[in-house]
Amino acid sequence: MEHPLNDPRATTPFEPAPGAAVMRAIVQDGYGGADALHLAEIAGPTVGPDDVLIHVRAAGVHIGDWHVMTGQPYLMRIMGFGFRGPKARVRGMDVAGTVDAVGRNVTRFRPGDDVYGVCDGAFADYATARVETLAAKPVSLTFEEAAAIPTSACTALQALRDTGEIAAGERVLIIGASGGVGLFAVQIAKALGATVTGVCSTAKMELVRSVGADHVIDYTEAEVTDSGQRYDLVLDMGGDRTLSELRRCLTPRGKLVLVGGEGGGRVIGAALARSMRAVAWSPFIKQSLRMVLGATKADDLQTLAELAGSGKVRPVIDRVYPLSEAANAIRRLHNGRARGKLVITV
Repeated sequence: MEHPLNDPRATTPFEPAPGAAVMRAIVQDGYGGADALHLAEIAGPTVGPDDVLIHVRAAGVHIGDWHVMTGQPYLMRIMGFGFRGPKARVRGMDVAGTVDAVGRNVTRFRPGDDVYGVCDGAFADYATARVETLAAKPVSLTFEEAAAIPTSACTALQALRDTGEIAAGERVLIIGASGGVGLFAVQIAKALGATVTGVCSTAKMELVRSVGADHVIDYTEAEVTDSGQRYDLVLDMGGDRTLSELRRCLTPRGKLVLVGGEGGGRVIGAALARSMRAVAWSPFIKQSLRMVLGATKADDLQTLAELAGSGKVRPVIDRVYPLSEAANAIRRLHNGRARGKLVITV
């Protein structure tokens, strides 16, 4: 039997070890909670002409993995993720590893290159990725650190730089500063010259300070929307405040950028519904209300690699799990106890 990774379209054939016709992967056959995930041996991926085959060294965990696992909000199923169960059996998207083979049209990478980005099925020994979603791994970071970056940090970068059009000297408020996107947003906003105020719980105030926030507000002690302070840019990952409340934090021509948010709305998601209202409302007021749907791009990964190389951005890792405990990593992510990113080592 030919090894499934030894695709004739790859420029470098894969030489399997005895019994290597299968790989380990975290799979699921139907939507559900973390109990739906299990470790199995399955056929490895094939390499298309535009694909990169990655020998996975580490995989990051983010809230998108939970949404795909559960199939919620249900709009995701209509959008093509699978109606009764996920189309892709293997979970995980954020990846760091070594290129094992490339398709015949790929020229940016060669076998042996260390890369990071997003892929199909990161919770496995091997995964394939499109070349436009990968960049060279920052040499200053471990595989685990690099795997913690892609989706969360790209979302933060795009929310601040592109959607929020941040400028040096601006006052920026980050609600949800201790989350996966928030911790990167604090660091990126500081790197871009802003004065940053972070909002988080009591237990995570020191964590937010440690990544560079100038000021930290404990939301259990004070409601930031009632403080009377005004900001040029508000980045909200919390998702549970109304648009009217958030507008009270803005200067007369300030910018509000909504990023995700959890809770409620099984059909389309409460956060998405609020974002759609913001976009519809924005043309009729002086303040700018915007939403961001992050996408991991090679150029942004390269920018983040440069920021990491200069020491301006560094992922905060809460825990590292072995592949066999991927379900526990997702449980910890969803219960909100993590103090930084969760990573799976492969």
